Amino acid sequence: MSEGNGHPYSWSAIFNGYDREAMQDCPFPAIPEYLGKQDFPADGLGHLGRVTHIWTQDPAVSEKIAKAAKIPNVVNKIGDLTGKVDAILLARDDAEKHYEMALPFLKAGLPIFIDKPLALSEREAREMFEAQQQEDQIFSCSSLRYAEELELTAQDRDRIGEIVHVEASVPKKWETYAVHVIEPLISQLPQRGALTNTIPFMKNGVQHILVEWKNISAYIKVRDDVPVPIKLEFFGKKGSVQKNFKDSYACFRASLENFIKIIHKEQENIPREETLEVVRIIEKGKI
Repeated sequence: MSEGNGHPYSWSAIFNGYDREAMQDCPFPAIPEYLGKQDFPADGLGHLGRVTHIWTQDPAVSEKIAKAAKIPNVVNKIGDLTGKVDAILLARDDAEKHYEMALPFLKAGLPIFIDKPLALSEREAREMFEAQQQEDQIFSCSSLRYAEELELTAQDRDRIGEIVHVEASVPKKWETYAVHVIEPLISQLPQRGALTNTIPFMKNGVQHILVEWKNISAYIKVRDDVPVPIKLEFFGKKGSVQKNFKDSYACFRASLENFIKIIHKEQENIPREETLEVVRIIEKGKI
């Protein structure tokens, strides 16, 4: 577990289903709310796998999550997972811990989904990739990469024309939440060209970041004081279109399904250079 991040509850429930009564004690009210709108097992991923073991730094928390998300085994040491599972979900977003926690599993050759962002420095991201025992062992992204409501349609692109600028807003902190707009932006704009500059500044308690590529610029606003919505506005030479994030469950499910498909070599992984570019922007945008 990491502060403010309920992914151990939600990701496990997407595979296992959940105990409705126990999940009401989840400290993140949005999770039982959106789980309650799904039809399990049909809307889950139980046909692809099960979360069978859990470790957190607090055995009482592990037991609570296990009960809510129907996880049969709680282990007392993180190393006890090795040899018992086929893959790892490292479902915490304090990226400064990722290398230390992922390394034993990388050395063991286990596929691992590392929560966003992969790292807070390009050096550490590269060290994790270098520790892989096989290509594609690491999968890491913001699940919003797969949020359909943030995707530009063919009609959008035709209507607004060549995209020259993007504006985005996210709540909370740059280090943990900016990735939610950087990743869907990068994945949709292959014509952006090389990254040339990242300029961060603070004004009236709001963090502002200007990101420049050869062909496109982006302005990202991060507010920790009020719960602003996650949104992207694409500006083209003929007009603009705004995309608002709405469906946490759908994008979490999509990212977890992609992880399983990559393990089975049914789908290609996210290009490593894209992941490194995301980390590079996060590193240079820190104040």
